[in-house]
Amino acid sequence: MLESTSVVTPIPRLTQVVLEFKNVGLEYTLSNHPSRIIDQVSFKIDQAEFVSVVGPSGCGKTSLLRMISGLSPAHIGDVLFCGERITKPLKNVGIAFQNPVLLPWRNTIQNVLLPLEIVQPHKQQLKKRLSHYSAIAQDLLATVGLRDFQKHFPWQLSGGMKQRVSLCRALIHQPEILLLDEPFAALDAFTREEMWEMLQTLWQRTQCTSVLVTHDLREAIFLSDTIYVMGSRPSQIVYQLKVNLPRPRTLEMCFSEQFHQMFSDLRSYIQRN
Repeated sequence: MLESTSVVTPIPRLTQVVLEFKNVGLEYTLSNHPSRIIDQVSFKIDQAEFVSVVGPSGCGKTSLLRMISGLSPAHIGDVLFCGERITKPLKNVGIAFQNPVLLPWRNTIQNVLLPLEIVQPHKQQLKKRLSHYSAIAQDLLATVGLRDFQKHFPWQLSGGMKQRVSLCRALIHQPEILLLDEPFAALDAFTREEMWEMLQTLWQRTQCTSVLVTHDLREAIFLSDTIYVMGSRPSQIVYQLKVNLPRPRTLEMCFSEQFHQMFSDLRSYIQRN
């Protein structure tokens, strides 16, 4: 487990809005009947902010991430990046999923470097700057405790290790936005808590604007600056919670009265919907 420092270091906040949802909706047509999944969702995310979206299954949380990435642009309302409407896949986004999907024939550092073979301008520069990019990859792996596992293949890694590799891969091209879709859901409880601390360390270091979709309310509170609760279909934002716990956060904070109260508040809004 990564060691947690007891020194509280405030994170500098810039007020620039990076992402904005404006009256966003989502509809599917089944048997010629439109079905509204998301309805009139509006919120803003500031630069370097860590935001979580929670809510019942099927409420459209992952769809919001796809809209941000540009893989499925919004057709109702607008999703904006720095004031510009997102209409196509963004190059400055890193994504980590529940399944790390590492290529079995590539070792750890080769898997981390994979996005650089796809994303411009890194793709064009990769051969000339391979040593530079490899140093960045090694530094990321060291940050998550995998300094000695660079040459290991996926089958030689535990589930938690694979997910650490996945996060390093998502950050290797230094994206402005990090999207996290239930990245720790398949892990056991102890490994999951270890990953919270590790992700916090990466986020504090990179200051990457991050959006996490999760069903784990404790996870959302531990990691987030702001949490949005979505209701049942047609989904809207039914509650917004500002998490004012100091950083860096420790697992001991999960047992505090303040943490428990926030957990209870979130749970009550999800149960109402």
